[in-house]
Amino acid sequence: MIKEKIIEPQEHSSVKLTITVDKEALKKEYDDLVKKYCKTVEVKGFRKGKVPPSILIRKFGDTIKNETFLNVMEKSLEMAIEDVDKKPLPLDIPHLENDLNIEEGTLEKDFTFTVTYDTYPEIKLGKYTDIEIEEPVVNIKDEDVERELKALQEQNSVIADKREGSTVEKDNIITISYVELDNDGNEIEDTKRDDYVFTVGSGYNLYRIDDDVIGMKKGEEKIIEKDYPEDYDFEELRGKKKRLKVKVNAIKEKQLPEIDDELAQDISDKYNTLKDLKDDIYNKLKEVTSFRVRIKNIDSLLDKILNDSETDLPQSMINTALDNYWSRFISRLNTTEKLVLRALEIDGKSKQSLYEEWRPSVEKDLKIEFLIEEMIKKEKIDADDSEIDEKIKEYAEINNIREEELANALSNESLREHFKKETQKQKLFDFLLENARIKKGEEINLLDIDKENG
Repeated sequence: MIKEKIIEPQEHSSVKLTITVDKEALKKEYDDLVKKYCKTVEVKGFRKGKVPPSILIRKFGDTIKNETFLNVMEKSLEMAIEDVDKKPLPLDIPHLENDLNIEEGTLEKDFTFTVTYDTYPEIKLGKYTDIEIEEPVVNIKDEDVERELKALQEQNSVIADKREGSTVEKDNIITISYVELDNDGNEIEDTKRDDYVFTVGSGYNLYRIDDDVIGMKKGEEKIIEKDYPEDYDFEELRGKKKRLKVKVNAIKEKQLPEIDDELAQDISDKYNTLKDLKDDIYNKLKEVTSFRVRIKNIDSLLDKILNDSETDLPQSMINTALDNYWSRFISRLNTTEKLVLRALEIDGKSKQSLYEEWRPSVEKDLKIEFLIEEMIKKEKIDADDSEIDEKIKEYAEINNIREEELANALSNESLREHFKKETQKQKLFDFLLENARIKKGEEINLLDIDKENG
């Protein structure tokens, strides 16, 4: 069938494939279709299956010819791709280089067509051992421990009513009723809201009346007038003046426990004193810091390997990654695509502009993943069943997975494959760190390593 095929590599890991099909294959496909339709097509004046080829061709010849070219293209493309090294990506469909006017085609000549498709990118891996990086020296200070203690104090706080006669202060949690008033002081019914709760100073209320309610008492009612700028967050209030009748129904405050031995004992039975808790916080911060420094070192190594390597990503792969990122973005927001698009429009952005913002990061992540795969392959890094089992058990312990669910996980092939890749990746990172030249860098605070790790 295929008389000739020419493969021409293009930029961005794309391939141009030109196929010439001999005229004999065209004629055979055409004849086979004529025979097939002579048996199945119904033509007035002839019994089904008894239509003469000449009659069929006179009535449906152009349609059969079009189908001939389409069938030959599909079959020859499938045969050609089986025989080439650079095959299309799983999600990429080869597309015609130019529009073909097959109605003008002839069965008397060889037929040539060209398709382009994206392939797996060629990886030119640069230097990945004996790379020099700087490792930050992270100091864990008393203030870091105190910050963690404050967080635990917050977690163990209680919300309680303020004493009678108290006034609203910043950080109080208040319940209000409100309604907009018209120019004559009448209530606008569809703006009425009862039992609206917010934390004063958070700004998490439509009218931003945090400062206006400070000093009010429970049961007190007040008229508040507000002018909203043209660039206000909420479109319905932009450039408008509003009069609100607000009543405070309840005032609550957060009551924090003392940071003492009793708090330590309330947090866990394993702590007898506040010092026990502080020591444990310090040790955990050391452990977390060590993990974060490792991540930073790995990122530094991967950045240098990336800069010394070449990977020309196909556009379809980048587009698919961006689409996946968009889907995860909407899922994280726990909303609909329509609402996200509307919010972007209000912010002067679009889905496409967001894609362009994400593109550099998405491309970098894809390239690094390919380089990781290439290094794993080159170093012949594997993970045996016991290592995979251990990884799954670690994951189960962290996520409080029950024993029967764990048993299912250990026998789930796709899950095992996922953890195999993760294990291989971590073993590669160990290898890269062991074979790097790590110098002591500058001294930084714990919060700084958090910022650097994003």
